Amino acid sequence: QVQLVESGGGLAQAGDSLRLSCAASVRAFWEYSFGWFRQAPGKEREFVAATSWSRGATSYADSVKGRFTISRDNANNTVSLQMRSLNPEDTAIYYCAASQSRLGYLLNQQRSYPWWGQGTQVTVSS
Repeated sequence: QVQLVESGGGLAQAGDSLRLSCAASVRAFWEYSFGWFRQAPGKEREFVAATSWSRGATSYADSVKGRFTISRDNANNTVSLQMRSLNPEDTAIYYCAASQSRLGYLLNQQRSYPWWGQGTQVTVSS
């Protein structure tokens, strides 16, 4: 059983920073890859960032590259998403997801993730 709980969402102004956290209730946290996805109103859910199992190689969507940083803390079973230079287009529900896939090139795909959190709302005003 994998349980994921996101926190840290809220209201921000353009240019602000926010940090999202995902607490994972799993055995052997280091064996899981994690991703952040987001869904804006009226749009499909999309990939944001991922960190692979064990040593935590990272990947990002082009829209957030250079502004967002994903990190993992294997000692505390948490995954974080540091978001900088936020803009209104970042407004969305952000979801944390977990995967046991060993194929890093698939971590940008939702079908690689069997487990999902409930999401946390991020709203950025201009």
